[in-house]
Amino acid sequence: MKTIKTGDTTWENRHETFVENIKDLYELGNEDNLDALDGYNDTTTGLQALIADAIATQTPLRALGSGWSWTQIATVNGGVMMDTKPLNTVFDISAASVSAAYTGSPQYLLFAQSGNGIWELGEHLRARNLSLKTSGASNGQTIAGAIGTGAHGSAFDFGAVQDFVVGLHLIVGPNRHIWLERASAPVVSAAFIQNLQTELVQDDDLFNAVLVSFGSFGIVHGVMVETEDLFLLETYMDRMPYDDSLKTIMQTLDFSNANLPCGTERPYHFSVLLNPYDMANGAYVTTMYKRPYQPNYTPPVDNAAGIGPGDDAACFMGTLTEVVPALIPTLVNKVLGASLTLFNKQFGTLGEIFNNTTLRGKLLSAAVGMPIAYSTQVADLMLSINNTIGPFTGIFSFRFVKGTSATMGFTRFGQTCVMELDAPYSDTTYNYYTQVWQQLENAQIPFTFHWGKVNEVTPTRIANMYGPAATDWIAARNKLLDADTIKIFTNPILQQWGLDTVLP
Repeated sequence: MKTIKTGDTTWENRHETFVENIKDLYELGNEDNLDALDGYNDTTTGLQALIADAIATQTPLRALGSGWSWTQIATVNGGVMMDTKPLNTVFDISAASVSAAYTGSPQYLLFAQSGNGIWELGEHLRARNLSLKTSGASNGQTIAGAIGTGAHGSAFDFGAVQDFVVGLHLIVGPNRHIWLERASAPVVSAAFIQNLQTELVQDDDLFNAVLVSFGSFGIVHGVMVETEDLFLLETYMDRMPYDDSLKTIMQTLDFSNANLPCGTERPYHFSVLLNPYDMANGAYVTTMYKRPYQPNYTPPVDNAAGIGPGDDAACFMGTLTEVVPALIPTLVNKVLGASLTLFNKQFGTLGEIFNNTTLRGKLLSAAVGMPIAYSTQVADLMLSINNTIGPFTGIFSFRFVKGTSATMGFTRFGQTCVMELDAPYSDTTYNYYTQVWQQLENAQIPFTFHWGKVNEVTPTRIANMYGPAATDWIAARNKLLDADTIKIFTNPILQQWGLDTVLP
């Protein structure tokens, strides 16, 4: 494995919202003179050697993907960060690599090294007439980073990104690496395990714990994902009254009486954006419908502001700047007027619709998950408190996603509504977030924080949000890692969250 020690002593995330002091940044890469499998296995050995060195020198260690998170998940104060982005080998899976007990078809399986970007996997799959099942609105994350933080997408009949993962190659110490999959859903054959020179572990509870684990279970080296046939999305954005009809859909995801572009057809994606300074003209409602792929379509086009049909508010809210409160409504309306253009019947693949890897301005983004039954109560609360604790220099966005089986996935409710709050970087925005979380707690609304966005997670809040699941997650970490390895993969944010416990 190539290891370039850059000598960098600071690191800044992609959104430029914090700078971390580090001991060094290592840029990792597969060896060019080896074939794909030998190169992959050589990198496994190299990663184990880095873990051994970190234990010997008592140096914290952390894998880094694209640096997309607003929280300091990937950082190690005074430790070594490993840039895994160049680790992007992809393997198509043959029938010989698949267990006879696997219930799916091998043609839909893809094994990807952890540094692969979501957009890279989309391009690779398209060449095979396949597609990922979902993605976030932004697809600049690596596959390991997206699942490690629970990136949620907006496919409310499927789930979040981690929910199409069926196997993980995990390096859990200097002398051990494992292939982890669910015992209830076996995937790989003995030949696959032999090719990776690894150890098979089939355990539902361990697998669900590792899925969303913030890089604290060692190093995720490879990810097996289930894909599907390439498809098109037929997309629309309209203004609709924020009335009982729309509220009923938000609370139930029942489209049997919907007045949407395709009538009562159940969409693939449904989201609602509320501008508190222009409610008279209604909500922005985006719907997307799944269609069989056909080659003779016109690909989607960005509007004059460079915003595409799958871009979320984070794509343009960073262009806002902090102004005196009296000017906030005017500024927000001006930015939305320039950025959002209603569109009708645009077609594209998943990768074409959700294709954003561009950041515009210095932005803060926070998100909370809640049961859909609370979605309009929260929306109405946000509109109300904007007059008391606001004005908020932003908008309120609501997306919907099926609940996850990941132990610490924040989309943990059977049907989860995700409220996103995107605004310019400022102390005022941070203070507003703090007050919103308190208002939700005062109203006794169950919610969880998006792990990769701005949040105020505490041990007490984790206990309230996850209950016994947090204890199960800690137990799983202690089961897979020994005390020495736990220590080097524990960083300040894990300690702050109270998830760093070493069990006797």
